[in-house]
Amino acid sequence: MKIDKEISHPIHLKHKLKIEYTEVPFYCDGCKEAGIGLKYKCQQCEFDLHKACAVAPPTITHPFYDKCEFQFLYRPPGAVRRVCDACRKDVVGFVYHCRKCGFDLHPCCANLPQVLDDGERNFYLYLKLSSACHRCGGKGRGWCYRSECKTYNLHVSCVKELLVESWQAMYLNVDKNKVREMQTRIPSLKGTLKNHHGGGRGEKVRKCCEIAGGAVRIIVSAILGDPSALIGAAIGGFISK
Repeated sequence: MKIDKEISHPIHLKHKLKIEYTEVPFYCDGCKEAGIGLKYKCQQCEFDLHKACAVAPPTITHPFYDKCEFQFLYRPPGAVRRVCDACRKDVVGFVYHCRKCGFDLHPCCANLPQVLDDGERNFYLYLKLSSACHRCGGKGRGWCYRSECKTYNLHVSCVKELLVESWQAMYLNVDKNKVREMQTRIPSLKGTLKNHHGGGRGEKVRKCCEIAGGAVRIIVSAILGDPSALIGAAIGGFISK
């Protein structure tokens, strides 16, 4: 697929936006969510857009909602609070909205791959979990990724909560105490996964934690707008600390 090196965008007409690649998380001025990987950036202003937000088609469909047609909007419709039906997070900027059914999707969520491959196993995107999430222990609402063997399950929302908030704190100049608080939550993934096994020990539990840790790396890469293996490797450092 062709990628334009430079574009004009209706919400930032005073300057052109140029494509660039970053392994440092950024704040998207379109959907107001964190991003990583390919982005369109204004070289004169502090203005960034996910690639998915910058070149969003005016309408899309999604296999989870076969009766819906989603329209791209610069802001959520109406005065009531809107929530993304994929990640269950607030919608405060760019959004895909189905006027008929009322569903909303962040542009990056709408573009989440149906299948993620970390080189060893596949993870499939599901509308909802039928087994407990490795992070929160529940099923709940919102999309999830599940391993092909149906052993490893992670809500999209749980992965976002675990890592994206930490990155936003570190890179968007949030209070340093908040940064430390978020950083301490990252290693808790391993403890959570072990608790999922009833506190068991041994090779089986260690392998499970490694596999699920790998799942988080590729899932969070996709959520932030770039499901490439390179970004997955970069993210691994946060989980292994």
